[in-house]
Parts: sequence; structure tokens; C-alpha cells
Amino acid sequence: MARVLVVDDEAGIREFLSEALADDDHEVAVAASGEAAWARLEREGFDLVLTDLSMPGMDGLELLRRVREAQPEVEVVVITAHGKVDSAVEAMRLGAFDYLQKPIGSLAELRLLVRRAAERRALRSFREAHVGRDEPELSHGAAVMRPVIDALRKVAVTDATVLLVGESGTGKEVAARAVHRWSRREAGPFVAVNCAALSESLLESELFGHERGAFTGAATRRRGRIELAQGGTFFLDEVGELAPGLQAKLLRVLQERSFERVGGGQTLRAEVRWIAATNRDLPAEIAAGRFREDLFHRLAVFPVVLPPLRERHEDLEPLAERLLARACAALGRRPLRIDASARALLHRARWTGNVRELANALERAAILADGDVITAADLAIPGLALAGPTLGAVLSAASAPAPTSGLSAEPRPLVDLERDAIEAALRFHANNRTRAAEALGIGVRTLYDKIKRYGLEDEPPSA
Repeated sequence: MARVLVVDDEAGIREFLSEALADDDHEVAVAASGEAAWARLEREGFDLVLTDLSMPGMDGLELLRRVREAQPEVEVVVITAHGKVDSAVEAMRLGAFDYLQKPIGSLAELRLLVRRAAERRALRSFREAHVGRDEPELSHGAAVMRPVIDALRKVAVTDATVLLVGESGTGKEVAARAVHRWSRREAGPFVAVNCAALSESLLESELFGHERGAFTGAATRRRGRIELAQGGTFFLDEVGELAPGLQAKLLRVLQERSFERVGGGQTLRAEVRWIAATNRDLPAEIAAGRFREDLFHRLAVFPVVLPPLRERHEDLEPLAERLLARACAALGRRPLRIDASARALLHRARWTGNVRELANALERAAILADGDVITAADLAIPGLALAGPTLGAVLSAASAPAPTSGLSAEPRPLVDLERDAIEAALRFHANNRTRAAEALGIGVRTLYDKIKRYGLEDEPPSA
């Protein structure tokens, strides 16, 4: 359990407290004064100090001050005489964990308080030990990610249920695995199930397991994923895709922490930490009657929104380099670097598929690259369309010579080329004028003016 230093100038109280805490499996040492306690604290390591406030010489408040200044990781519980609560309140203000009043009549209260203080000490130590363990895919320094990482770290050391929300490809499973690694369940299993990948009946069996003969083809008993995740973390990906029947069954598991296998009557404990993820707007799904509101509130104890890659500008290049290195290793080729032209193209992209789309683009580029460098040409392959047509690219293509027998094509008027560029951008972006303007490198108002000038208002581009 914990190493506890009991400090009191009365031998009888020291003996009483020591025996009570030793019976609770704590390792207990004693000191008869504040000075003696401080000497032991400087020589030895303790998790918790249980000290009387009123002592001759160095009293409990002075000892508390020294501990807070020199050993802030040590928790302090103070003991005060009946009727002197003001001193205890002052001790709490100085950083004491809690206080007890004499006479101490309840051993259960004493043991519970010491146990809680020891647990907080252990929790703080765990968090400090894991403070530098970052998940590279989650962040490389983007300001928008700092509060996200901080929130994930804080919730990781608890058993609170986490709901990860974000577009497809933003790294929700990566975040879930990071929470698992930063948690006290790190040594336990991490089990993931994609709720969108299986039919309702198959998913029920996958989650809860089944008994022999539960349905046609169930020749043997099978343990479900929840059972396999005991002592670890269970990750429900795409939880917004759950069928209504399974939503009700999952709600019961979350409420009661128990379940039965399909076709079985034995109740099993679900001793797992729950993390769920979705790219759906669950409140809107609730309003439409497709998702249970009570289940939502069970899952959204600690919601975390993962921002899309297009909002993480500082992360783009470091993340691209890491993903490229991984792709090269998987492809069995020597490491590649990304040149300036390719970097510029990466920054122009919208990345609607987020990190997953970036990873795919870099893997394709690694396959196409002839030398040791990824260039814009390797990224701008047919069909990839990273950012849609830019005005310059369309003008260049439109003014290129036609493949005739050595004769140059007659130049086209600039206004025709500009109209073609605008039509192409609108067509590519499904008539989304904001995105088309971004791709063309002009303002939205300018685009509206040009649409009106070229008579494109009533002629939306065809697919």
C-alpha cells in the first residue's frame, strides 16, 4: 500500500494510529515531534504524513509548510483537537489533503481517509511518470491540439468513459490507444470493435460472446470481445452505427457493468474502461430518433473533439515525414525525403480524408518516386486531385499546344481561359463557391462577381 509517517507527541496516539494503519497493510513509521519527523522525511521516502497540529516546538502547520515546499508530492493529513477546526481549515488552505478530529472514534474513517490520500499520491506519481509519453500521430506542436492532448492525459489516469468525436481519419483510434497507454490499465488488453463493420447479429456475438447451440452454427462456446478486454480498455469505434437493439444492450452493460453471453444465463462482470468514437453528430441522431439519448449520456462522460488535419497546419509536415518513413519501411525501400515543391502541394490540399488520406497519398508517392526525393509530380498523380484545380494550373493546361502535327494551336482569349478555370473549379467542388474560390486563389466576393459576369449563375456545372 503506502509508506506512512505518523507524527504525534503522545505515545498512546502514535501506537493507536500505527497499529490501525499497519492492519491495513501500510508500512508505518513514527516520530514524536515535528523536528524528528522532518529529519526522517529528509532521510527517507514517504507517501503520506499523518500529523497532529498541536505539538511543542515545530507544530503540524510548520511541518506541513516544509513538506509542501520541499516534497510537494507527499500527501499530508492533519489531526486537530475537537473545537479547533479553524486550524484544520488553515492546514487545508496550505495544501493538506484532509483532516481528522480527536478523539478518533472510527477506524474505518481513518483507514478510508489514508487510503484515499495514498491513492491520490500514486495517481500523481503515475501522471508524472507518463508526462513525456506523446503519441506522434496525435500532435507535433499544433496549437489546436494542445488542449486536446492535455484533456486526454488528464482523463487517461481515471476510469471515466471517453467519447471521441471527429471526422473520419482524424485519428480517433490513435487517441484511444494513447489513452490506454497513459492509463493504469496499460498492461491490460486494448480491444477494438468497429460497430459499422458487422451486421447486428454478428456484432452482438462479437461483443458478448455466445454459448454452444445459441444459434445455428454455434458449435462451441465463444468468449466475446468485452470478456477478452477484462482489466483493459474496450474501444467502440463508429458507435453511432449501432442498431437500436444493440444500443439498449450496450446501455445495460454500461449501467450495470455486467452482461451475459448470447444464449447463456451466467452473468459476467464487464471490468473494462470504455472509449467510444464517432464521426456522426449524435445529438442530431438523437433528434432524428436513431440514437438513444440515455446511451449518449453514458458514453459522453468525457467528450473530446479531434480537429481535422486542415486545422493543424503546424503538424502537417512533421506528420507527413513520419507517415512517409512508415510507408517506406512497409514497402521495403530506403528512406525518402519530401522536397519543397511537394511540401507546397501538401499545404494546398484540403485533406477531407484527414490523416488517413495523407498517409495514402504519401504511400502512393513513395511507390512512384524514382529517386530519393518525393516531388510534387509524385504527389500530383492522376485521380489524386489533392486540392482541386488552381487558376494557374487550369490556365496552363488550357493554353498548352494541341497535339497537332507540329503546328502551334491558336492562342485563346484570356477571358475564355478564366471562364474555363472557374467552371472547372465549380465542377470539381460540386458548386461549393467557398472551396472553389480557395482553389482558384481569389476571394469569394470576386468569384461571385466573375460568375455573374460570365453568366454562370443559372448554369451550375454538370457532374
